[in-house]
Amino acid sequence: MTLEQNWDRIRETVSRAAHCALASTDPDGAPTIAPIGTVFLRDDTTGFYFDQYAEALGRNLDRDPRICLLAVDGRGLFWFRALLTARFPSPPGVRLYGTAGPTRAATEDELRQVRARVRFPARLAGGKLLWSDFSHVRDITFTDYRPVRYPHMMSHLWQ
Repeated sequence: MTLEQNWDRIRETVSRAAHCALASTDPDGAPTIAPIGTVFLRDDTTGFYFDQYAEALGRNLDRDPRICLLAVDGRGLFWFRALLTARFPSPPGVRLYGTAGPTRAATEDELRQVRARVRFPARLAGGKLLWSDFSHVRDITFTDYRPVRYPHMMSHLWQ
């Protein structure tokens, strides 16, 4: 099935990931990964993330915009249930491939989305330091995907 045909399942899988990782290549062509907790997917195989702390990622994307986004469901109960029943109830993760655009100012709607996601932790002292000054995003256009696969436990997923 195509990216478009599985987009709803992909969005749901990414929404369960507390954090994602964005891979890029450095100037020498070596792969590098940055954890990103502020990835949002839209309805149309695009998304965005808040370009706040990952300076090396930003430099890499300015030079070569190709990315791979990895999202894995990290909930302990999800994994415990899957190991107990020998079956994943939903996809455990997905890799998305695409390109990132240049940094731009976040829209009010995008700022609302990130505020909703970090509403509780942003009230804590550390949360205020981490999440009080988001202002810029990068758009991502996705072109392909690959499910995270574990043999035998997910033959019913990702037709």
